[in-house]
Amino acid sequence: MFKNILAMRNIFIMLSFFLFLLIGAGCDKEWEISPSSRTNIIEKEIDSIGFKFCLLNESGEASTVFKEGENFSFFFSVTNRTSRELYFNPEYAYSDKNGFCTVYTKANMNMGIPYVFKGQDLAGANGDPLEPNDPLVFKQLWRDDHDSIWRWQSGYYESTHQEYLTKGSYFTEFKHSFKFKGEPTIETGEIGFKINFKIQ
Repeated sequence: MFKNILAMRNIFIMLSFFLFLLIGAGCDKEWEISPSSRTNIIEKEIDSIGFKFCLLNESGEASTVFKEGENFSFFFSVTNRTSRELYFNPEYAYSDKNGFCTVYTKANMNMGIPYVFKGQDLAGANGDPLEPNDPLVFKQLWRDDHDSIWRWQSGYYESTHQEYLTKGSYFTEFKHSFKFKGEPTIETGEIGFKINFKIQ
């Protein structure tokens, strides 16, 4: 009887350990920073693909604290750190409904997005070459003053002319599964990015 209890206890400990590992592995792909973090930049690498996400102040510096009336930019890049050419379709930026570049209040109120996605050239649907050590950078102002539709990669955008944010706590977050075509193809699975920031 005692041996059975001891065996059950050992099994429970082992299952708890594996559950902990699984939970930990899931957390490795959800990255978050805030004004209290040691860094103002989310910068990670998965399968030799570098990811960088941050907000830039008007001086072009990464920050999570901004002055009221100050414009800021979303900065997101992916870098091919393999030794071979890959093909990449930046679908994370080809939507205005997946959370990318959307701002929310601390109470989860949607404050909007700085653009409306207008569509993508069909010719670019299979992806563009991404050379080794070549970053693909998406940079977008919150208060965007474009008066006409503009293009980034094979996507088209139109400004929503957002107003400056008032004082308060906000966040921006999105999740996406990235795919880089090549030999072999790299698929990251879903990755989550979240930046908490303040306007003061």
